[in-house]
Amino acid sequence: MAESVIPTGTDGAEPPLDGRIAALRDEARSALSATRDADGLQEWRNRYVGRSGEVTLLLRSVGSLPADERAAFGQAANRLKNELQASFDERESEITSAAGPAGAIDVTLSGRHPIRGRLHPITQTVREITSAFGAMGFQTFEGPEVELERYNFTAMNIPADHPARDMFDTFWLDRVDEDGDRSILLRTHTSPMQARIMESQEPPIRVVIPGRCYRYEATDASHEWHFYQVEVLAVDEGITFADLKGTLYEFARQVFGPECKVRFRCDFFPFVEPGVEMAVNCFNCDGDPACRICRGSGWLEIMGAGMVHPEVLRRAGYDPGRYTGFAAGMGVERVAMLKHGIEDIRHFYANDMRFLSQF
Repeated sequence: MAESVIPTGTDGAEPPLDGRIAALRDEARSALSATRDADGLQEWRNRYVGRSGEVTLLLRSVGSLPADERAAFGQAANRLKNELQASFDERESEITSAAGPAGAIDVTLSGRHPIRGRLHPITQTVREITSAFGAMGFQTFEGPEVELERYNFTAMNIPADHPARDMFDTFWLDRVDEDGDRSILLRTHTSPMQARIMESQEPPIRVVIPGRCYRYEATDASHEWHFYQVEVLAVDEGITFADLKGTLYEFARQVFGPECKVRFRCDFFPFVEPGVEMAVNCFNCDGDPACRICRGSGWLEIMGAGMVHPEVLRRAGYDPGRYTGFAAGMGVERVAMLKHGIEDIRHFYANDMRFLSQF
């Protein structure tokens, strides 16, 4: 925009006061008519009616005028300022209307995509696991996180004097039964749902039970005081260990890929007999001794399993001479860590969006 030039007389002297105001009015109006957009309007406002604009400078110069001229000049300058402000508002309205119904916004531009949320990585893994078993005919059930002691331990072949109770660091609730014993706890595993389901229906049973569990223990890279498990239970006539191996092998192929290899080794769990641990081949190496994931073994344990103990069947009201079954339990965080190469379980619950947004 051109600079303002105040016309002078032929002898170089300033024109009369009324002439200065009239010249500034004509210049400002001409510049405003030439303005075509919002940026130009803002530039015009700053130049003529802003804090350092031409009209403001005129008003500030009143004090330097002779006393008998100040009032008339000040009134004329104020009228000019109001007149130019009204002209500005009118021109702004014209430019805004010409831009369309959205004002100065270009409505032809593509919209901004909103930030969408997503499922937590553990929820995603739970759904992937249950979906894999669902394809093999297993139904999904859920159970209470606050559990009775008789379901959490006794029904699972872990009576009060059983040494296997030392395997569990338990959160007990402040309640005792008629014998003075603690009777309610935060479940330490999802296995209590085996007893609850078997008590409520007759075989055949094919279910998976996902849920959160709690154990009073110190946290580190591989342990949390709360975690998810998925329990697997199948009970029917004629179920064998071969059915257990075939089912779990198919699950591993579905979750870890068709090239996944599986290994079973003997292990002890009080609610199954025989018991095994199941491991898959390390995704990070081929038995490299320097591997930090499998520590050179080439295998990663993902769950414990086995044939349902006859005593568990008997406590649920089943005849172990007629029915057999298998059960398995896996830590969901463990599966997610193996699947995605995560080395610290605490990342899942630290609420760090940089980590969670990767899934």
